[in-house]
Amino acid sequence: MPQNISPIFNCNECPFQWFVSSYVSKEEFERLHKTSIQVKYAKGEHIVKQGTISQHLVFLSKGRVKFNYETENGNNVILAIASSPGLLGGINLVNVDKFMFSIVAIEETEACLISTDILKELMNSNNQLTYKMVEFVSTIFKDSIFNFINLAHKQVNGRIADILLYLSRSVYKSMSFTLTLTRKELSEFANCSPENVIHTLSRFNKEGIIKLNNKSVEIVDLKKLENISKFG
Repeated sequence: MPQNISPIFNCNECPFQWFVSSYVSKEEFERLHKTSIQVKYAKGEHIVKQGTISQHLVFLSKGRVKFNYETENGNNVILAIASSPGLLGGINLVNVDKFMFSIVAIEETEACLISTDILKELMNSNNQLTYKMVEFVSTIFKDSIFNFINLAHKQVNGRIADILLYLSRSVYKSMSFTLTLTRKELSEFANCSPENVIHTLSRFNKEGIIKLNNKSVEIVDLKKLENISKFG
């Protein structure tokens, strides 16, 4: 179970507080703040679990997480990777059904659990806040859908190139980064075998497209990687 440590981070520096405070009064936000819980998760711990119902929205203050979907036959698929800061699990703001996927920490992560009941009350009395929260929920699903569309029609080379570009631009935000995903997780993201991932990364390394050193990755030939992503 995650360890509840309060306070882990300074709420006054929280982007979520800045965002919500733009639409609600100080007193209204204080109701939300008093019921929020700061939590630290270790790598591999579930923040939310597929098939459960949560009473919290999660604000990711530090770290990175993966969105996992487990199929009926037990296979695991990674839908997306998210980096802090950001909101997670917003589907339960507009849908009281069970979570369609799990959110799992892929490195040490700090988060704030925000009461959906109180947030819904604030949304009911503030149309602008409601619009922005629904917009946020839609963005998460749009990113996941685009990922599936991009990967569905590509060969393994194109899938791995896509993922390297996605990790560089959206997750680690650098041309050089240290992977916090295992080869198995990369294969679940690319929908191929771990052996295909290892072989493709090794070939990209030999061809000078990337520089690979254990967990460290550097994109050396961005144009060539983009071409493989486009035509692979």
